[in-house]
Amino acid sequence: MDTQQALSDLGAGSDLLTQQNRDELDEKGYTVLLGLIDDQWLEALRTQFEELCDKEGSRAGLEVHQEYGARRLADLVNKGEMFDTVYTNPTVLAAVYHVIGKDLKLGSLNARDALPGEGLQRLHPDWDGVYDGRFHVCNSIWLLDDFTEENGCTRLVPGTHLVSATNSTAVLTDPMAPHPQEEYLIAPAGSVAVFNSHVWHGGTLNRTTDAKRRALHCYFMGREHEQQLNQRDYITHETWMRISRAARYILDVDLD
Repeated sequence: MDTQQALSDLGAGSDLLTQQNRDELDEKGYTVLLGLIDDQWLEALRTQFEELCDKEGSRAGLEVHQEYGARRLADLVNKGEMFDTVYTNPTVLAAVYHVIGKDLKLGSLNARDALPGEGLQRLHPDWDGVYDGRFHVCNSIWLLDDFTEENGCTRLVPGTHLVSATNSTAVLTDPMAPHPQEEYLIAPAGSVAVFNSHVWHGGTLNRTTDAKRRALHCYFMGREHEQQLNQRDYITHETWMRISRAARYILDVDLD
């Protein structure tokens, strides 16, 4: 099994992307796939999100990261069958492969909900190095609720994946402040945004009093890099037996 075989087995062909998707990924560093999550799947993901938050309580997200002012979940690969088709979604994988362009694997599958009055993050990339002509990381945000300007949607600075200093803190006086070129990810629930994780991005403030802003973060990387959550350490027997060989390859838990 290799990346090309896994993508083929999962149906992740480049024909799933429009020319606009490709151009946006190349030039802006992100594209939005509208309506990728159907209504039944969306409701299942929302239900599981809430049940996991209630079940895990103060331990939610501990496997990777907890954040003041946001509900976090982690290790979703092992927390429900409805997540299997997130990290194996063919259209998202086609977009990720377009960005990384080499052998890839899942880095982590987490979730985040910025609480009212909270959620502002500094502008940052998910790669600490400088642009070396290759892209090493790519993320996807799965919108379980509408993303609006008021409820803490993600902001991105288009084109910053191409600058030589991808570490925004090295060139920005205040990474928490608005950037003159930033764009807000405003889209309806059920959409998925795929973005080159070398792009500067961050959550904005949830200025509402009660609106949820739940999202999954399905994060990929070049196969040579260390995963954010080592899937081999966490994979359960139940999950391993349930998923396909191609899915195991994407998780980097295959035994070949």
